[in-house]
Amino acid sequence: MVFLSFAFVLLVYWLVVSRVKSTNAGGNSRINALISAIGMSMILSNMVMLLRGTSDQPYRMGFFTGTINIGSFSVSSLQIFIIAFSFILMGILFYIIHKTKFGLSMRAVSYNLNAARLMGINPDKVIAMTFVIGSALAGVAGVLVGTYYQSVSPNIGMMYGLKAFVAAVLGGIGSIPGAVVGGIILGIAEVVGIAFLSSSYKDAIAFGILILILIIKPTGIFGKTMKEKV
Repeated sequence: MVFLSFAFVLLVYWLVVSRVKSTNAGGNSRINALISAIGMSMILSNMVMLLRGTSDQPYRMGFFTGTINIGSFSVSSLQIFIIAFSFILMGILFYIIHKTKFGLSMRAVSYNLNAARLMGINPDKVIAMTFVIGSALAGVAGVLVGTYYQSVSPNIGMMYGLKAFVAAVLGGIGSIPGAVVGGIILGIAEVVGIAFLSSSYKDAIAFGILILILIIKPTGIFGKTMKEKV
């Protein structure tokens, strides 16, 4: 079912998002793709609500049910699997971006789209594949989250997506290690806030960190200030 859903999303992307992007004549293909992707996510969420309702649905997987005890701490084997698998995916993504020809094309397009086009790179294909990779990783993350909490809902990805954005800004936009570190810091901050304050402040802590990092260091922990030559 997961693979069928992923195939359906890719088909919808190809039929709608890519077509919208390909009709662009003003060089704004990136913003067109972004807006189209957001619009399609809303359409798909509402389709799920119409078909399955708005209530949470059970999502139980019958693996990694054991628990590992370390002194007074206990960690489930599912948590270890999620952490390990996430780092593996991050490593694969890092390799694709920094060690492959396609990754070089991605970095060239992000740095200067027009110069990349002059070098023979097709920015539309690069942007489309970037969205496909990002959507695939988001789908895997959704499966892991649903497996951990044993339930899913049509809007389950909304808050996680916003917090992923906060983690990326905190670590530095464009830095994979920065996103990992930002996510770890954000998770620790939320747990500490829940312990000393209340669970109702969890989301406020995340967005408070976003506001602080934008005021103190907008480029993030691993971000670098780019000098623009005139």
